[in-house]
Amino acid sequence: MDDVGTKTAAGEAGERDPKRWLILIVLCLSTLVLVIDNMVLTVAVPPIAEDLNASASDLQWILDSYMLVFAGLLLTTGSLSDRFGRRKVMLIGLLLFGVASLIATIAESPEQLIGARILMGVGGALIMPSTLSIVITVFDDEERPKAIAAWSSVTMVGLVGGPLFGGVLLDHFWWGSIFLINVPIAAVAFLAAIVLMKESKGPWRKADPVGMVLSMVGMVSLVWTITEWPKEGFGDPKVYVAAILSVLCLVGFGIWETRVDEPMVPLALFRNRVFTGASFSIVLLTFANGGLMLVLSQYLQFVLEYTPTKTGWAFAPLALASLVFNALSAVLGPKIGNRFMAALGLAVIASGFFTLTTLEPGDGFGIVTVAMVLMGAGGGLAMPAAQAAMMGAVPHEHAGVGSAMNDTVQQAGAALGVAVLGSILSSTYGSKMPDDAPGKSDESIVEAFAEAARTGNEALVRTARDAFTEAMSSAFVVGAIGVLVAAALSLVLMRTRGDDAQPTAAVPGAAQPGDGESAESPADVKTGR
Repeated sequence: MDDVGTKTAAGEAGERDPKRWLILIVLCLSTLVLVIDNMVLTVAVPPIAEDLNASASDLQWILDSYMLVFAGLLLTTGSLSDRFGRRKVMLIGLLLFGVASLIATIAESPEQLIGARILMGVGGALIMPSTLSIVITVFDDEERPKAIAAWSSVTMVGLVGGPLFGGVLLDHFWWGSIFLINVPIAAVAFLAAIVLMKESKGPWRKADPVGMVLSMVGMVSLVWTITEWPKEGFGDPKVYVAAILSVLCLVGFGIWETRVDEPMVPLALFRNRVFTGASFSIVLLTFANGGLMLVLSQYLQFVLEYTPTKTGWAFAPLALASLVFNALSAVLGPKIGNRFMAALGLAVIASGFFTLTTLEPGDGFGIVTVAMVLMGAGGGLAMPAAQAAMMGAVPHEHAGVGSAMNDTVQQAGAALGVAVLGSILSSTYGSKMPDDAPGKSDESIVEAFAEAARTGNEALVRTARDAFTEAMSSAFVVGAIGVLVAAALSLVLMRTRGDDAQPTAAVPGAAQPGDGESAESPADVKTGR
């Protein structure tokens, strides 16, 4: 494929890359290894703690270091991929991710494993923006919705399959196997990318080191604040200092990017309401889904008494429904329009959340299955449509940073969902427990179960389960409201002139106009006008 700065889309060039579907497989494989690796670690914490003699603080850094580095570098690496080449940046990321995974496999101390996880975060940040940006430059307007739907479905497969896959590996091998499996997958993706892909990049632009530093410090501080706030409280000095730092850096980043001649991130994109509406929809969708995984997994294990492996299987209906409706979204999206597809999917997700609010401690898995199918179906309809609309408003020369912004809003939304819904769950649980609850049993259901095990108080277990179920319902009501707000935003903001005539797929390469508005041209976005 020619340089995107001179020849943008496959459809515009008049020829389709004959290897495009094989390229998509490579991109999906590269994305899958990142998602699975991050999720599989959650079930490996106990054996890692035992084998490496890791403290609670060590384990927290093993889990969080990857996410902090990944979120902090996304905008920078997306910009670098536009500047130096998307394939080149992805290849460097795959190489670094594979080497870091090998180091993690042989780690003999928590510090070594944390260092490996940091390197994996750098590799992941190099890989992720490049994958979606290559998708939108390889596929033309007609095939792009199908390609984005396939790429999007990989995230859900990894999200659900990661813990299950990790449980199987840990049943037969040692904890290092969850990292070792990354090495051959990264190697295959690396070699396939060299053989199948041609380079693509945007026009050469000056580096923006100030913007890079401000975005990295701001995003790391923001994710740290969101992660630590529910655990430490906002009064903790580390939390509010990080919050202040994130606000200062991100506001400073916004001001700087509007004044520099060649900005790293074209903030003029946010003047396009399709882009803005899709961004907010994705944030609120991932906000709800991030909290879902946290809260529902605890319900399945502590209330329904599922094992971790069985808990992983319990999310299978969500993954299967997501895959089926991802395919349906790819077919129907271009016909009925991205905003209607996104709004419909978000409404279906909200119905799944409201279904979960009806759960009682004695209920079996039937209601959960119905809710999982609804939420998987809704996510399959909404996410590809929102991503297609968002990326459709991004000029091709900014495809890498546009993809990075998509990844960034997802990371921020998921982290915020875990923090907010987790805090609602914790505070509501405490208020539902009796005032004379023994020990720390009013702090969490984990503490209540530990107290009951020490004292043999079975009544405390039943009380804790009742309180947790009520608290879970409160958290899911908030999740449902968030998704409904996202549906309303998508209907109001993602409106294009094409909706007034006949529905069409979003067209990458030119920002989509709002109702009665003129879209910014790619040149306007490029220069920040």
